[in-house]
Amino acid sequence: MVNIVSTVADLFGQVQGWLFEAVVQPIVFHAGLGAFAEEAFEGTEWFLIGVCEIVLLFLLLRPLEALIPVHVITDRRARWNDFLYTVIHRLGAFSIAIFFLLNPLVDRVTAELHLHGIEPFNLENLWPGVTDIALVSFLLYLLVLDFFDYWYHRAEHQFNWWWGLHSLHHSQRNMNLWSDDRNHLLDDLLRDMYLAVIALAIGVEPGQYVLLVAASRVLQSLQHANVRVHFGALGERLLVSPRYHRLHHAIGIGHESSGAGSLGGHNFAVLFPVWDMVFRTARFESGFAQTGVRDQLPPPQGQARDYGKGFWRQQWLGLQRMVEYARKATS
Repeated sequence: MVNIVSTVADLFGQVQGWLFEAVVQPIVFHAGLGAFAEEAFEGTEWFLIGVCEIVLLFLLLRPLEALIPVHVITDRRARWNDFLYTVIHRLGAFSIAIFFLLNPLVDRVTAELHLHGIEPFNLENLWPGVTDIALVSFLLYLLVLDFFDYWYHRAEHQFNWWWGLHSLHHSQRNMNLWSDDRNHLLDDLLRDMYLAVIALAIGVEPGQYVLLVAASRVLQSLQHANVRVHFGALGERLLVSPRYHRLHHAIGIGHESSGAGSLGGHNFAVLFPVWDMVFRTARFESGFAQTGVRDQLPPPQGQARDYGKGFWRQQWLGLQRMVEYARKATS
């Protein structure tokens, strides 16, 4: 197993080196940006990881969607639009790019703290000999970041202006393996900055962060896939499954606390349901719910609100909802 991992890592490094030297580096120097060659090399790695993610998701999840779907896809254009979001998010590597942009700032702060005899916090130093083991530290970082992600996600459902942005993610009536990345770009930017700051504050190294983000994104793609999959009574409480997360996307249940128009919901956990169970937002059901937002429904159940079909229309309407809901909250 170790030899296989080593071989794959070597092959990845060779492809990264070739792509950088053959394509990226000439473009960087031609544009007069030679001072950023090191950052461009790292960017090549992010790009390749994104490509690998997309290929892996398609090879593993697309056959499952065809074999055991929850529903028949009625809007193929919407699925292609979700794929566009995935390409932008995975190949653009928003979250990783922000981490690396903030890293130099954190280094300067750390150096300043050293001058004053203050050692920065590092999660790996909690239990020497245990928490500094590579696998243990990786899982610990994943757990801590997921805890903070739970609260970010819950806040998206709590504040009116924020729900105006996040409701775009919930408006997909035909959930599929690409739907995880169907988000407003402003919401993505806020979340990526938030998690990058948390990661840097607990001592996550750049190489670790790349892997943490990749692992989390793959699991979240599985959660959104159109597959009739659950993990059983115990498994549903250990890891967020497609069935568990689908309930979070259910019309009414997932984004309302009590009745139409009252923000709240259930199953906010991103990876580990333990946070929902501890903070009493967990809901376990055996069925696979219909997804969407209540105000998408025709009257009298909803308002037949338009969330847009194409990428730019969805982004523009998201900003409009943010302003609209913010005004309602203050009126």
